[in-house]
Amino acid sequence: MSYSHGDPRAHGLLDVGQGNQVYWEESGNPHGKPALIVHGGPGSGSNRGSREYFDPERYRVILFDQRGCGRSVPNAGDPATELVHNTTHHLVADMEVLRAHLGVERWLISGGSWGSTLVLAYAQQHPDRVTEIVISAATLSRHADHDWITNGVGRFFPEALERFRAGVAGADNVIAAYNALMAHPDPAVRDKAARDWTAWEDTVVSLEPNGHEAPYGGRPTAATHTMVRLVTHYWSHDAWLEDGQLLRDAHRLAGIPGTILHGRHDIGGPVEVAWSLARAWPDAELLVVEDSGHTGSAEFSRLKQRTLDRYALTPA
Repeated sequence: MSYSHGDPRAHGLLDVGQGNQVYWEESGNPHGKPALIVHGGPGSGSNRGSREYFDPERYRVILFDQRGCGRSVPNAGDPATELVHNTTHHLVADMEVLRAHLGVERWLISGGSWGSTLVLAYAQQHPDRVTEIVISAATLSRHADHDWITNGVGRFFPEALERFRAGVAGADNVIAAYNALMAHPDPAVRDKAARDWTAWEDTVVSLEPNGHEAPYGGRPTAATHTMVRLVTHYWSHDAWLEDGQLLRDAHRLAGIPGTILHGRHDIGGPVEVAWSLARAWPDAELLVVEDSGHTGSAEFSRLKQRTLDRYALTPA
């Protein structure tokens, strides 16, 4: 049974610098254990449905929209929005500004997919601010990971990969080429690039036994443009992380309990990613969910809620 939170108790826009304002909101018990939910994408924006795993009697749940997406301003879906100040390092700094703004001393942080990369980057830089970590569908944002999801996994979908590459025919760097199209002044060019990109991402998760139909391409047009521009922006720079950095620096998480939940059928981010992280982070437990892929399953949700119920009982 999932938890219901209703409307947020508080919300606002927080000035984080360089002309950016980050949207945040909170719900649950104002005196409960602080928990920050870090959304994926990059650029997906926060989703209130992600609160359903957190007991509102025990948790003070905080959501935010990362720079350039959701209700944060300016929005990256507008090609006039400059992204030079939109990097992993800026997002980590924004999380610290938000923590201080809300008067939180330490918090549990939970993130899925791209959100797990950002969670790890934050926790490795600010381990004293983190009580526990819960990761769903682990990502490490290595160069090999981005190459796999935009090229290597195509061995399962050669026809779709050919169509995906045709969208930027002749490009040496497919990700960077799509990123350039998402900044094109012609909205029709941007729209075609966004549709081509999300058609590929939908294909990558199409074999999941309990997945969702068109989880990427089924979004509203404006949200899709925002997400694709930010995904390609981050992936084309390997998230501004040194290759393998998050594994190399996993020792900085020593003493922080964590749970990594990963679907066996996640072929875009194979279980090896989560397994490597668990090997490098001794305080983490790895739960491989046999009937799940990247987009989850009922069993995945049950295990995630059970994990967060357990962590709710430990002191903040």
